[in-house]
Amino acid sequence: PAAMAGLVLVAGFLALAVIGPFVTADPAAQDYSAPLAPPSGGHLLGTDDLGRDLLARVTYGARVSLEAGVLSVLLAMVVGVPIGLVAGYYRRFLDPVVMRLVDVVLAFPFLIFAVGMAAILGPSLRNVIIALGVSQLPGIIRVTRGEVLALRELDYVAAAVADGAGDGRIMFRYVLPGATSTLIVQATVGIPTAIIGEATLSFLGLGVQPPTPSWGVVLTDAQQFLDQAPWLAIWPGVMIALSTLGFNLLGDGLRDALDPRSVR
Repeated sequence: PAAMAGLVLVAGFLALAVIGPFVTADPAAQDYSAPLAPPSGGHLLGTDDLGRDLLARVTYGARVSLEAGVLSVLLAMVVGVPIGLVAGYYRRFLDPVVMRLVDVVLAFPFLIFAVGMAAILGPSLRNVIIALGVSQLPGIIRVTRGEVLALRELDYVAAAVADGAGDGRIMFRYVLPGATSTLIVQATVGIPTAIIGEATLSFLGLGVQPPTPSWGVVLTDAQQFLDQAPWLAIWPGVMIALSTLGFNLLGDGLRDALDPRSVR
């Protein structure tokens, strides 16, 4: 049930990101007669200090935040999986070097490292994706390496070696498919971390820049009106919480479903 709830939440947010901008108002349109208006029939979630519809801004923000979360994890997977695969397979030569470099990056907390990279690259959605993707690389590399170290000792891999298969064929034909389920779960769990990272960077002014709406940008605009219009912070906060909860529940469900030890 929890996994199904996560799947419903994730599907709902994906539908909101894809379809929502076509059925809501322009997020940049200003209603000068209704600044900081509470939720009403004309503005279902209220308006901000410039009279912009909060529902439209939150809906467009879903597309930006999910794009940053999904693409940054995809970037980390594309770069990190081959590195972890090679490091785990050639453990005598490349593994010590790769792991020491990974340990150096892991010495910095995830958000601190992402903030530093975003500050160096400059504020934009593309640079946020790069910063979050690079920040998640150490985790992806370590998980891939751990799976490879376990899989390369199994009998079917030894049989492939005895049959004369080359290293490339063994890695991509026999070892990598066995690690796919774990990597899928790792990616699903990494997306909510990236969503929170994007919101944090945008809140600090290092991510998506106004007037482009994202959940972090909406929270930045809301901080000076918390007493007058608390709904400005409530709705983007609820969106961030529900989206991260959905991906985490889905990741837990996928872990249970794809774990061979749980199959009867």
